[in-house]
Amino acid sequence: MKRESLDAVIIPSSDPHNSEYVAPHWQGRKWISGFTGSAGTAVVTMDDAALWTDSRYFLQAEQELSEEWQLMKEYMPETPTIAEWLKRKMSLLPNGGIVCVDGMVMPYEEITQLTKELRTIGCTMRTNYDALSTIWEDRPVKPANDIFPVDESIIGETITEKLQRLRSAMGSCDAYVMTDLTEIAWTLNLRGSDVLMTPVFIAYLYITHNDAKVFVNGSCTPKAQAMLAEAGVAIERYDEFVNFLRKKSSKGPLTLCSSKSTNYTIYNIVKEHVRDCDSPAGMMKAIKNAAEIEGFRRSMLRDGVAMVRFLRWLKPAVEAGGQTELTVSEKLEELRKEEGAKKFISLSFGTICGYNENGAIVHYAVTPTAAKALRAEGLLLLDSGAQYADGTTDITRTIALGPLTSEMRRIYTIVLKAHIALASISFPEGTNGTNLDTIPHSVLWRGKVDYMHGSGHGVGACLSVHEGPQSMRQRWCPAPLQEGMTLTIEPGVYLEGKFGVRVENTMLVKRDNSVADGEKKWFAFEPLTLCPIDTAPIEMDMLEQYEKDYLNDYHDLVREKLLPLLSNPDDKAWLVENTKKI
Repeated sequence: MKRESLDAVIIPSSDPHNSEYVAPHWQGRKWISGFTGSAGTAVVTMDDAALWTDSRYFLQAEQELSEEWQLMKEYMPETPTIAEWLKRKMSLLPNGGIVCVDGMVMPYEEITQLTKELRTIGCTMRTNYDALSTIWEDRPVKPANDIFPVDESIIGETITEKLQRLRSAMGSCDAYVMTDLTEIAWTLNLRGSDVLMTPVFIAYLYITHNDAKVFVNGSCTPKAQAMLAEAGVAIERYDEFVNFLRKKSSKGPLTLCSSKSTNYTIYNIVKEHVRDCDSPAGMMKAIKNAAEIEGFRRSMLRDGVAMVRFLRWLKPAVEAGGQTELTVSEKLEELRKEEGAKKFISLSFGTICGYNENGAIVHYAVTPTAAKALRAEGLLLLDSGAQYADGTTDITRTIALGPLTSEMRRIYTIVLKAHIALASISFPEGTNGTNLDTIPHSVLWRGKVDYMHGSGHGVGACLSVHEGPQSMRQRWCPAPLQEGMTLTIEPGVYLEGKFGVRVENTMLVKRDNSVADGEKKWFAFEPLTLCPIDTAPIEMDMLEQYEKDYLNDYHDLVREKLLPLLSNPDDKAWLVENTKKI
């Protein structure tokens, strides 16, 4: 920083593609701070260091950050924004200071807004320098793994057909710059392994009305090459994209590009001739076709069988002793691999397995050295999922390992009521996730408890377990929920130092034909996740009849779908016992 005359450096969590989960090459924020959560921004000045992250990671960040770092709890009233904090720091400098952020790893809109705010104190932004490039000596190289076709059973639409839809959405634009890795993988019916637990490959996609070019770092398999050639997509090298775009933009083609998601460097190249809007591929990808929905159903069946086998094993294993948060996580992964056979690719995210007080850490990450021993009492919160060749799963179950306190039972029941309140609702066309987010919160508010994370997120089809633009959260999310979208429903309560509870199913948005409304469509949620919800912790007198009916109907569905797939009589008997009517 002294050599480059920098007064502050901002290090975000993202990569050049604004990804949530990134390849090790771009995990600079993790490297500089020691904080391992997926979301956060580090800021380093000559005499201070601070890290901003959201409520999912407050407890984790407190545990992982050294004393050199100040934790900034995002969206809390007392927490300054990065711009506010920097203005306090930079205003003490004679020239207002110079703040550096690598323009390749932060969206154009974010840097532009930050620049405007800092300009008020005479501060300037530098965006053409990667401050970690000379000090991160053992930095991993950019990934370059093989790129392969998606499982044919879930395509439902050819590359050519998808390109035709995208070209129609381009309208009068001459070109379309696509940088989101999940959108590129979806458009080209390809997958990869460049990012841990998300089957994507690093790439850029440049589409015109006559041709298309994909810029990749890895190698396409022969079948992938043939598919791309048939669709008229040329293969270029990843590191050549920026220069390619500069040459193209010098001729002034009108380019469709999103300032919200495209990194500053790339958007800055095309900004003089741009139509700034959300990428149309995002919404197209979010609405699953019939083949993708069937892929979800198949993946949920095998995932459900793995969960039943795991849950039948769990309590006796804990009672026998020797089990920890880590060993039970490993057991569940082992069973998923067995049931998935050739369809299993990887986990869809790091398993969150928190016993008692660790369950209160929303995105708790167990480690071999700190794995808590399990006892036949209290609550185990288990949030897990898998990537299968035909679908992605995400499920949370909170399990009673033995006797519970009255507080545990009360909180568990309130969370279950909140889940059912949202899962059982019907809603009219045009409703977005923020409209629905109040429903589960209102149940918790009656019990004087709450949670700060979203009530649900989109789920990809053998893609990212966290998919947009659909989302259910308090912060404004304008994308309307539409038929064919897949989302989670996952309210929770987390009592620091005590325990956490979350109940999560992945759902499909479907038409509700029971509503007679001639003016608009109505939608409802259909559960895709198939796994019993633990009834042992429920305070039955707290449930209303419609809630009992919903849970009974759900368990009837789980038993009907999974019982024929279980070969072990003990597994069958366990499923029947744990899906009986309440």
